[in-house]
Amino acid sequence: MKIPALIFLLASTFLTPAVAEEIPAITIAEMESIIDSKKAIILDANGSKYFAKGHIPGAVDFRAHEENLAKVLGEDKKQLVVVYCGSPSCEAYLNAAVAVQQLGYTNVKHLPAGISGWITAGKPTDVTKE
Repeated sequence: MKIPALIFLLASTFLTPAVAEEIPAITIAEMESIIDSKKAIILDANGSKYFAKGHIPGAVDFRAHEENLAKVLGEDKKQLVVVYCGSPSCEAYLNAAVAVQQLGYTNVKHLPAGISGWITAGKPTDVTKE
């Protein structure tokens, strides 16, 4: 493990509970509106294997871009960034949220329903072709 990754892991471990309280939740309907507006970065924190099997349209694989996240997010620190993971009980989104906030982005939101809630609501997913 690289030293920066270790520092990130330690920082996110201690920051995670505080971050969880700060991240506003959004609904599936709000997420649809966000997707339609194309004015947000959507981060899937489920891991690359699960991302490839199905993700919210337009989402970016957080794990695949973790090392170059600032480049993916762009320069506008007020840019809306929505993070999600597997389900309401999943907390993997917190790693993505911490990473985004540590880069200075201030408009971070969370889709608690996750990909499972998205699919249950009958919403479309994209898959990554290998």
